[in-house]
Amino acid sequence: MELLCAIDAGTTGVRTLAMTTAGAVLDVAYRPLTQFFPEPGWVEHDANEILAAVESTLVEVIQRQRAAGNRVAAIGITNQRETTVAFDRATGAPLARAIVWQDRRTAATCDELRSRGVEHAVRTTTGLVLDPYFSATKMAWLLDHGVGDGAGNLALATIDTWVLWNLTGGPNGGTFATDVSNASRTMVLNLATGTWDEGLLETFGIPATALAEVRPTVSTFGTLRSGLGEQLAGLPITAMVGDQQGALFGQSCTEVGMAKATYGTGCFVLQNIGTTIPAPPEGLTTSIAWQLGSDQPLTYALEGSAFVAGATVQWLRDELGIIERSEDLEPLALTAASSDGVMIVPAFTGLGSPWFDPEARGTIFGLSLGSGRAQIARATIEALAYQVTAMTDAMVAASGAPLGTLRVDGGASAMDLLCQLQAEQLGTSVERPASVETTALGAAMLAGLGAGVIDDVASIAASWQCERRFSPELPNEFSRLGYDAWLAAVAKSHDLAT
Repeated sequence: MELLCAIDAGTTGVRTLAMTTAGAVLDVAYRPLTQFFPEPGWVEHDANEILAAVESTLVEVIQRQRAAGNRVAAIGITNQRETTVAFDRATGAPLARAIVWQDRRTAATCDELRSRGVEHAVRTTTGLVLDPYFSATKMAWLLDHGVGDGAGNLALATIDTWVLWNLTGGPNGGTFATDVSNASRTMVLNLATGTWDEGLLETFGIPATALAEVRPTVSTFGTLRSGLGEQLAGLPITAMVGDQQGALFGQSCTEVGMAKATYGTGCFVLQNIGTTIPAPPEGLTTSIAWQLGSDQPLTYALEGSAFVAGATVQWLRDELGIIERSEDLEPLALTAASSDGVMIVPAFTGLGSPWFDPEARGTIFGLSLGSGRAQIARATIEALAYQVTAMTDAMVAASGAPLGTLRVDGGASAMDLLCQLQAEQLGTSVERPASVETTALGAAMLAGLGAGVIDDVASIAASWQCERRFSPELPNEFSRLGYDAWLAAVAKSHDLAT
């Protein structure tokens, strides 16, 4: 068979998947990533560990498929977007650990820039908010801490660029490029033109020479270098896309107004808004979703981002010991009829949309002597749903149109309880696809378009399959009572920072 490969360099691990052109997953290889927390609020990765995981999983999957007689037509790369790595293009060596998107070390820098009136330019030019989440202040921090010494070969890049450059040759002719979807999350890309903005580069003190070339999402990005082995050499990389935009495409949200929510390490809601840039929406960001070729227009998306979702489950497992495995959360929660007033605000790294408060702190409210493991487990699942409700409410306010069906994916979407709670909260249907590997699916399908083995977007949309649809069973007014109480708890989490 003719297959497509997707490299998914995520926050907690790296996987490579082999898929048919219809989107059926045939093979997966996975490597976990080490998380470094050198100081409170800091989150880092080892860029060489990411690269090693990419290469080993890619070799593993392609060699297995070649042994089975299958041919890989093209490769797509998707990644954790705002995470920033500095490296030397002459030697290929990282100059520091990668600063992960969750990292909050530049909160004070953002406050100082905000006091200088920079936020208006950021909002109107990039569609983003002035927040440590995005790449620009991470790049500035790295420059301030010495990575620019001997700067002629300095690269400041997101993980897609790091992976692409190394896979295609590194110092020996590797492609130094990113795509518009990833570039739009750096806080220095002009949304209207899809190019680096000179004024913002000057504001953040970032040299344009250190940044990668910006290309369409579907492009000829290069071919795999010969050092990866005879079976891999020369395979084309024909798409790169940010993980959340990849999930939007993988969920076949290719029509204006369609939306998806991904419950991963964080939680991300994206809505396709077409080819027109809206006025900066309150509490949300605007990003480039994709560009399907140099002759195609830019497609935009509204986005809400909650910084901590699945990471809360990991915290319950690893730090509190409430569960032994992540899969234990839902069965434990189902042993409680309700959370009995327990509410969790998972602001472990500040709050994202629609508040964007880097100083907020994670909190648990409503504890009594009757509160136990089951109530805390259920409150955790409720908090995942509440965060999505906050983001979709902001989208409805921005667009003036009611939310239609929400498509969901990510590890936590396997929980029926979460999906049903989400449907109750939103008062609309929630659809879970047959394959929740939507981020990788999007990257693979985009690569298929680039390689010409998939005809058009319509054929991709036609292949999308719903595994289960969840419909609200309670009056929305009743379902919203718990959400209103949770919003009051969120307000208290703000107060703790002052």
